Amino acid sequence: MKKLVLIALSTALLFGSCAKEFNQVYKSPDYRYKYEYAKECFANGKYTRAATLLQELIIQQKGTTEAQESLYMLAMSEFCNRNYETAAETFKQYVKSYPRGLYSEMASYYVGESLYMSTPEPRLDQSSTVQAISSYQEYLDLYPGAKLKDQAQQRLFELQDKLVEKELYSAQLYYDLGAYFGNCSSGGNNYEACIVTAQNALKDYPYSSRREDFAVLIMKSKYELAQQSVESKKIERYQDAEDECYGFINEYPDSKERKNAESYIKQCKKFTANAVD
Repeated sequence: MKKLVLIALSTALLFGSCAKEFNQVYKSPDYRYKYEYAKECFANGKYTRAATLLQELIIQQKGTTEAQESLYMLAMSEFCNRNYETAAETFKQYVKSYPRGLYSEMASYYVGESLYMSTPEPRLDQSSTVQAISSYQEYLDLYPGAKLKDQAQQRLFELQDKLVEKELYSAQLYYDLGAYFGNCSSGGNNYEACIVTAQNALKDYPYSSRREDFAVLIMKSKYELAQQSVESKKIERYQDAEDECYGFINEYPDSKERKNAESYIKQCKKFTANAVD
């Protein structure tokens, strides 16, 4: 027990001493001393302290040789502290201020990386995902032989997959809502919105691994839409649904949804045959 108390007291004294030292440095008018101390903090992973000092130093060092290193260290400190939005803006500031600087290539990469780390899960707004894609693409355009080219390309694939998932969630939501809002006679319903969303996603992401999932939603929505249509539109929409089912079977002959597609075809044929009679 005594040992634990001694350890706790020693730790408290150590932290108290470190805090006192930092406060002395922070209040010091010697910017060279602050700069060296900030570099030491950064090297030792004390990113909050480094960032606190560097925020002041980048103003005082403007026009000096140390300015760009301080700005880059500040951006990296924010990144390592997981302040990703702030980090992205600081890396952008570096790239703008020093387009041919010593750290310009890495700063350009970390603009995208910071935005990548701040992207939300697919159900939420994906504005930052779009920005991250743009940033990585700009990095690859500026530095075609970049050191981190493979990592940037992998990030692009991951981010595009996230956008695909967002569209899939949206299409699925429309399908699940079905005719909850509106109806065919008053200007459309959620099945139509599902079809449009899924079709646009297939155009925008033709090589996505979720193509079949979108195709399933289109097929099911067209069938449901035909069932709920007003009489004047039913034949046309049942025929459209039937064609969609055949197209689905041709593209995905081994799909687990094949039985549903075949069942829809029978129902479509049954309706159109009765309608003709």
